Amino acid sequence: MAPDSDMEAVKGAKVLMVGAGGIGCELLKTLALSGFEDIHIIDMDTIEVSNLNRQFLFRQCHVGQSKAKVARDAVLKFRPHINIKPYHANVKNPEFNIEFFKQFSVVVNGLDNLDARRHVNRLCLAAEVPLIESGTTGFLGQFVHCVVWAKDLLFAKLFGDKSQENDLNVQSSASVDASKNTEDVFERNPDEDLENYGQRIYDHVFGYNIELALSNEETWRQREKPRPIYINDVLPEKSFQKNGYLENSIDVNMAISAMPALGLKSPQDIWSLAENTKVFLEALSLFIKKRVKDIGNLMFDKDDQLAVEFVTAAANIRASSFGIPMHSLFETKGIAGNIVHAVATTNAIIAGLIVIEAIKVLQGDFNNYRMTYCLEFPKRKMLLMPIEPFEANKSCYVCSETPLILEINTRTSKLRDFVEKIVRNKLGMNLPLIMHGANLIFEDGDDIEEDVASNYARNLDKVLAELPSPVTSGTVLTVEDLQQELTCNIIIKHREEFDEEKEPDGMVLSGWTERANDNQSSNGESTSSVLTNGPYVASGKPLVSGTKRKLSEMEEASDNSCNPSSKSNSADRENPQQVDDNDVLDDLVILEVPPEVPKKKKVQLSV
Repeated sequence: MAPDSDMEAVKGAKVLMVGAGGIGCELLKTLALSGFEDIHIIDMDTIEVSNLNRQFLFRQCHVGQSKAKVARDAVLKFRPHINIKPYHANVKNPEFNIEFFKQFSVVVNGLDNLDARRHVNRLCLAAEVPLIESGTTGFLGQFVHCVVWAKDLLFAKLFGDKSQENDLNVQSSASVDASKNTEDVFERNPDEDLENYGQRIYDHVFGYNIELALSNEETWRQREKPRPIYINDVLPEKSFQKNGYLENSIDVNMAISAMPALGLKSPQDIWSLAENTKVFLEALSLFIKKRVKDIGNLMFDKDDQLAVEFVTAAANIRASSFGIPMHSLFETKGIAGNIVHAVATTNAIIAGLIVIEAIKVLQGDFNNYRMTYCLEFPKRKMLLMPIEPFEANKSCYVCSETPLILEINTRTSKLRDFVEKIVRNKLGMNLPLIMHGANLIFEDGDDIEEDVASNYARNLDKVLAELPSPVTSGTVLTVEDLQQELTCNIIIKHREEFDEEKEPDGMVLSGWTERANDNQSSNGESTSSVLTNGPYVASGKPLVSGTKRKLSEMEEASDNSCNPSSKSNSADRENPQQVDDNDVLDDLVILEVPPEVPKKKKVQLSV
């Protein structure tokens, strides 16, 4: 038993939990059972059927309801005397500002995207509130969700119990008249041939349903939008269905398979979008023609070749829609066969580690802070690998005024390119303000006057060198986000040409190193981890961030604990700075894998 004084620190703590999904469900349960009595939850999502196999606080009857609110109600059933306050909202909303964060003793993250992690990290730094960060990578990443969707929703709807309701059963008003609006989209009409039926299902789940999701603009305001995929866009010739593939649909082992008919041999090959589309349609046709007696009672079996082919194709098409790398049949089979236990167990482990670190923070146990990795493949018979936190990266501009360098063609690149590719996508700013000396060339926000906003909109379509305050080689731009109390300087360096393959953005930012593709999974080592405060994300990499800046001190930067020497010279704003093009900054060093390194200095945190 912990000493009474330590338990009082836990009971008296006010905790903010961001995210009520896979990790969040486990985290809320663990917080409640560990003695925390005042918990606030922020999550903008609603419950989907695909969540139910691992987010244990939710049930079928909760589909469509707020995750934060349902999670609260579920936990209060076994911990009725604690206070849990839910917010069904985006953590980037203006009400969740620095002052809001200051009321909490500790913040714990259960988020699934880097952009929101950056935002919460910056607010915690500005509010001087400890943050416990966590996350999963590798196979336990975004492609898993595509496999869950294909296996537990689409496969089950087409070949399992026809009476089940799920997120796919949405009627397209464009495809049916009002009198038939109550019919199941997945029912095949008596006079409908297989080719038309397959194409209709394909267009509905990969096209119409994605467009329906896009209609909720709030959901995608800060997320990358998926791409609706229709069969005519992938296979405009429509000729493949007429080549008599069914005669070649049985392999040497007498297992029904779509692959031989399509000339696909190796299960370790990653199929193209067109090949996945053909497998999807061929497998659907084979189920109906060769295994019609099974339809209505089928459950996914990883040893069922045709089922694995169908799920692989469907998962890959959905992954392509969301910009997630596709996987081979061999990889997908391994994921689909172990998905529920792997994800649920990992989330439970990570939630426990988060709470352990939160208790250390509240007890002021600085010497025992740890970053902990949960390894898919244990090393030295260790499943968990705890290491001491690293010393703050001196190049990270959350702790310094180190400027960044942007190589860009100032004569051809537009301000819009700079805002979208650099300011929003790479630096993760939410409501940016861009200044060239004393001249404000762009600002984003809801309270901007209409005529001013129209001027900014016109600036977006101008090339940098032709702006009212021209941006040329040597220009220093100041970029701020007042919501995050963040500012940084970017030195512009003109460059004529870029390698289209290696530098597809047509610009290169130095002094900040991009995190490895968040969507990628690999069949190598998979890790999950929990980190205590500091500018870190779950995989051990520094978050991009900037010098804290007070809202009331636009013209004169104040001292702060992150960078005591931070100052702003008003003269610099009146006279745009010019620098030598030959000035070069060292890139940040970013940790890519769980480290096996000597001990680093401990990070001292403000609690």
